[in-house]
Amino acid sequence: MPLDAFDRVLPGARKANKRHILRCALTCFLEHGLESTTIDIIRQRSGASVGTLYHHFHNKEGLAAALFFTALDDHRANVWPEIEAAGTTRQVIEALVTRYMDWVTNEPELARFMFLARASVAAGPYREELTQRNREQYGVIHRWLAEGQSQGDIRSLPRETYASLLLGQAENYCRAWLAGRVPTPPSEHTMLFAEAAWRALSKN
Repeated sequence: MPLDAFDRVLPGARKANKRHILRCALTCFLEHGLESTTIDIIRQRSGASVGTLYHHFHNKEGLAAALFFTALDDHRANVWPEIEAAGTTRQVIEALVTRYMDWVTNEPELARFMFLARASVAAGPYREELTQRNREQYGVIHRWLAEGQSQGDIRSLPRETYASLLLGQAENYCRAWLAGRVPTPPSEHTMLFAEAAWRALSKN
C-alpha cells in the first residue's frame, strides 16, 4: 500500500497505535461532525482505552489539533522542497498552487477535515501553535513576494490580501470538488489556477 499522510508524518512501528487512533478519529469527525463526535465514539471506533487516548492527545480538542497539524505538516513537506528550489517568484507561486491542489487530490479526507476544523483549531487551546506554524510558513512566502516587489514583478498590495489572491481561487475549486459539486480532480487543473494566481499578483 502507498504511504498516506499519517505514515509520512508519524513513521515507524512505535507510532503505529497513534496513527491508528488518528485515522479512526478522522473517520469519526467526518461522519459525525466536529461537535457531535465524542471521545467515547473515537474509543469505540479505534478500540483504544480512554487512558490511551488521553495519554496521547489529552482530550478531543487535542485529537482534532493533532489531525489538523498532521495535515499541515504533510502539506508543508509536499510543497516546501519545490519552494526552496524555486529560482523566481513565479516558480514559488506555481509550486504553492500546484502542490496544494495535488495534495488535496491525494488526501481528500484530511483536506475535508482541515476545512471542517480550521476555525475551531484557530479559536481553541492550540491557536498559538497554529499561529506560530502559519507565521513560519507564510513568512517565507511573504519574503519571496517582497523580493518580487523589489524586482518589479509583483504588485504592491495590502499584506493581508496576498493569501487570498494566491490560493483563494484554488481553494474554492478544491472545496467544490470535495463537496461533489464538480467532477474533475483539482490535480487536473493545477496550471490553470497557478496561472490565475500569477496574473492576480503580477505587474505584467
